Amino acid sequence: MKIPDPRTRPNLTDRDALLRQRARAQAQGMVDLFHQIAADEIEDRLIEVNRSFTRIAIVTGFPDLWQARFPGPRVVADDAVLDLEPAAHDLVIHAMALHWADDPVGQIAQCRRALMPDGLFMGVAFGNQTLQELRGALAQAEAEVTGGLAPRILPMGEIRDLGGLLQRGGLALPVADLLSQRASYRDILHLAHDLRAMGEGNAMAARLRRPTSRAVFARAGAIMAEHHADRDDPSRVAVTFDLVFLTGWAPAENQQKPLRPGSAKTSLADALNQFRKNDE
Repeated sequence: MKIPDPRTRPNLTDRDALLRQRARAQAQGMVDLFHQIAADEIEDRLIEVNRSFTRIAIVTGFPDLWQARFPGPRVVADDAVLDLEPAAHDLVIHAMALHWADDPVGQIAQCRRALMPDGLFMGVAFGNQTLQELRGALAQAEAEVTGGLAPRILPMGEIRDLGGLLQRGGLALPVADLLSQRASYRDILHLAHDLRAMGEGNAMAARLRRPTSRAVFARAGAIMAEHHADRDDPSRVAVTFDLVFLTGWAPAENQQKPLRPGSAKTSLADALNQFRKNDE
């Protein structure tokens, strides 16, 4: 399988800005709740797999947090070219970084190449409904105040599209599922502060390079308060964070194979008719 050269693709992310944000977040010693939720969920999924993994690699921009959660992993940065050896690992976790990748298929394909036959890939990243409330409020506010529109919140993939990346990356038995969370904040400035503390501020290459006017944030805050108040405490605002979990296996000869379309011995119609007869 040929992996596309990431250096030939247009940059969505300003990598230097992203690394600065992450370094600042880690220096502040802030424990990111969403990384903890993601790690907990992956641990639960690994228990269900009922297999021991001894050669684990983790791709992440926050190595300290993830290294502490799994036994003796090789932890590498989510660079365009991953520092992973071919066929060296029985488990590769891509942890909360895929949404920043300029080439997410290439990231998954490189993880696939690092897996032994029948090795497991697990990925988790923010999905497309993440911060939808803030995205809409900022767009409306900026259009009203300045008459323009600047990229402010990273575009993130839908679960169906992200699931499709698994097969494109060469993985078998792909599964994508979603964990949606709601978070409450005092106001839009509190939310912006928390995003910076998470290392998830605006690091897009096409972002506005001058400070945003206070009038835009004030208007966006008013829109948030009017349309996205927390149901439990209307004095606060609530936003969505979607965590998309991706699972796939490196192909192997003895691996379970999905049925080919049309190969089932019993049609769905026959099965439903039999069910109705049994129910009578």
